[in-house]
Amino acid sequence: MKVYTVSDVHVDYPENMDWVLSLNSTAYLGDILVLAGDVSHDLEDLSLVLNSLKSKFKAVHFIPGNHELWVENDKFNCSLEKFEAVRELCDSLDVKLRAVHYEQLSVVPLFGWYDFSFGQPDRYLALAWRDFRACSWPAHLESCADVNDHFLNLNREQLDISNEVVISYSHFLPRIDVMPSYIPKNRRRIYPVLGSDGLGEQVKQLNPDIHIYGHSHVNQSVELENIRYENNAFARPTENQIARKQLHCILELDL
Repeated sequence: MKVYTVSDVHVDYPENMDWVLSLNSTAYLGDILVLAGDVSHDLEDLSLVLNSLKSKFKAVHFIPGNHELWVENDKFNCSLEKFEAVRELCDSLDVKLRAVHYEQLSVVPLFGWYDFSFGQPDRYLALAWRDFRACSWPAHLESCADVNDHFLNLNREQLDISNEVVISYSHFLPRIDVMPSYIPKNRRRIYPVLGSDGLGEQVKQLNPDIHIYGHSHVNQSVELENIRYENNAFARPTENQIARKQLHCILELDL
């Protein structure tokens, strides 16, 4: 069994949707896919993609990204309500959004958000970052730090999972040093909204062999403190220099 990953497929772009729907229908039936968020803000498109992938893989593991929680022009009252709708959709399709064990392999989702522990947003980011307009949170989640804490609390019961091989996955970055050093300074202004140190502490506590993440749109494979961090973002059609534009196999096991 092989473990493949991809994130940030953004099927709002027709060419990205075409790529997902045209994946080989028989080549991966014995394998699993970790889909690390940002498929679409549209639940109908998300359902279409998950249904298609579920028919092509032994199992699909998903976690919502920030785009899935946008509620602009949506029927949901807040992003937390939409998060629950995404979880219900995954349950109805048998798409995995909880820890799953395949003999000696465990696959563990870790929810999160960003809390500005990677830096404070400047005026440009405050105006340009669409989440600040497209997401809406209930009154008890007053800040991004509150939102992040809410999602991190959902992970706590899974942090003691152990097995011969453990793969964890999140949409958001668990540490900022997974970003390559070649990123220009003017591009680093988005770092505050990439993830959180708190998520990173949870990854360290779980201590997986591999942690998959998305969100940055910068493909990466790097080992830090004995954990291999993998990002395979499909990204927007124009982002050809930083994205593979294909599935990426991160592990093969004889199960």
